[in-house]
Amino acid sequence: MFLWNFIADKVLGGIIDWIYEKIIEALGEFFGLMGNMGAEIFNYDWVKAIVEIMRLFGWALFAVGIVVAVFETAIEYQNGRGSIKDTALNFIKGFMAVSLFTLVPISLYQFCITLQVELTTGMSTIVGTSSIGETAKVSMGFVTDMKIGAIMAIFILIAMGFAVIKIFFANLKRGGILLITIAVGSLYMFSVPRGYTDGFIQWCKQIIGICLTAFLQAVILIAGLGVMKENCLLGIGLILSASEIPRIAGQFGLDTSTKANIMSTIYAAQAAMSITKTVAGAVK
Repeated sequence: MFLWNFIADKVLGGIIDWIYEKIIEALGEFFGLMGNMGAEIFNYDWVKAIVEIMRLFGWALFAVGIVVAVFETAIEYQNGRGSIKDTALNFIKGFMAVSLFTLVPISLYQFCITLQVELTTGMSTIVGTSSIGETAKVSMGFVTDMKIGAIMAIFILIAMGFAVIKIFFANLKRGGILLITIAVGSLYMFSVPRGYTDGFIQWCKQIIGICLTAFLQAVILIAGLGVMKENCLLGIGLILSASEIPRIAGQFGLDTSTKANIMSTIYAAQAAMSITKTVAGAVK
């Protein structure tokens, strides 16, 4: 009987470890699939048409910005403060920005998703030294009442479900957020050749924040599932921290939302309209 129990424990423990490894691998592939859905949205013809319209609109604003910058430089020269060198550098910055603002975000996002899939696939093959059954015994060893153990199990399932569902919906809408951000970025092409780059730099930070979040959320989630094999409670904490990545990135200036960027763009558009009216009045 002792030998049978020993063999049964080893066999069942191996089966549970195998199932757990497959669950981690499936979740990694699932979130990679969700991320690829956000990247594949740019392969549709109607999305390509939107991106192309924004690219042409950016070039039109860039041309208008160059004309306005020339008039501003001429006006500054009359007061002895103009600089052709600075104006030329601003033109180069604007040309690079308008040439890349529809290409780099998509390529960077696709690269982050591909890297995330490769990393999570490799992480799912890492097998810890302890089994899931032993981990459960260690984590719940202080629990002697079955009711308390059931409550703890329900809490763990709720925490995991909350984190997974939140990250799922975040991945589902991230491709659309990136498309909106690219569309908003075209409005900054008027300001960059004139030397006003603060708004465009903030836009670049937002693109980096979106790509960084897409990469880190799934990686931290899979890492938390792996840590659960050694320490259940620490793994749950790591899984819950994955949903806080956008907020943490926003604290360091990598805001992944569209609210702040759209408001700053509206102010930039209003300033552009005011300056254009001023220049048009001066020409008349």
